[in-house]
Amino acid sequence: MTALTFTLKAIPRQRIDMSPLTADKLADKSRKEIELITLQSGTRKIPAAEIFRIKGDDAANIVFADACDKLDHIGATMTGGRIRIDGDAGAYLAFQVSGGNIILSGSAGAYAASGMKKGLVEIKGNAGDFLAAALPGDQRGMSGGTVIVRGNAGDRVGDHMRRGAILIEGSVGDYCAARMTAGTIAVLGNVGILPAFAMKRGTLLLRKMPQHLPATFNDCGTHTFSFLPMLSLSWQIHGGKFARLPKAKSPMQRYMGDLANNGKGEILIGI
Repeated sequence: MTALTFTLKAIPRQRIDMSPLTADKLADKSRKEIELITLQSGTRKIPAAEIFRIKGDDAANIVFADACDKLDHIGATMTGGRIRIDGDAGAYLAFQVSGGNIILSGSAGAYAASGMKKGLVEIKGNAGDFLAAALPGDQRGMSGGTVIVRGNAGDRVGDHMRRGAILIEGSVGDYCAARMTAGTIAVLGNVGILPAFAMKRGTLLLRKMPQHLPATFNDCGTHTFSFLPMLSLSWQIHGGKFARLPKAKSPMQRYMGDLANNGKGEILIGI
């Protein structure tokens, strides 16, 4: 069997909802049935075969070739399987996924991994605003799984995050880990203003001091944490910069808060 491959014929004029094209939804369909699946584009429903050249037969291993940033909801609500995206992705990549792996060679739009419950999402380019964050009006962001960004991410990474891990090799924008309830976010690059704003619990690991910490975080001094070498070892399987972090214990500056929210979260600086 070969990977079920969707090659984009041309850049679409309007955005396309890709949520029907996941392993669990295509598992029992023939090639002809897949070609006839309709995808929402503006007010129109367009058969998949009009947008993509389709080949292969392994629905558990899907490839989107020559992808662009007008393809939204890639992998949305998937429960298993593997998706590889050669190119960029639009908004809501891996929306509410509960299993499987998604590997993106380019960059993703806003709300990537929003509502993610389980699985692995790797973005080799940059991620837009609200990475793994809750939707407007919702209070449940990412609740499990692992998100890796090899480039940079925008504002409000992990907003309302409840569990899981987000590893960012580059820099992030403002309000990273805002309103976080639990989980781990690690950033190796620069961090914008007010990280961990209104944080309740969870851990934000930083290499550099942010531009501006909330005044409602207490400086708890320098500490050496025995769990950090073990955490670093667990990141080895993902490769990249996180796999090259020191394995020995090293002192880190610890800040606790957000006290304005009766928070018991922490910001650790110096990974």
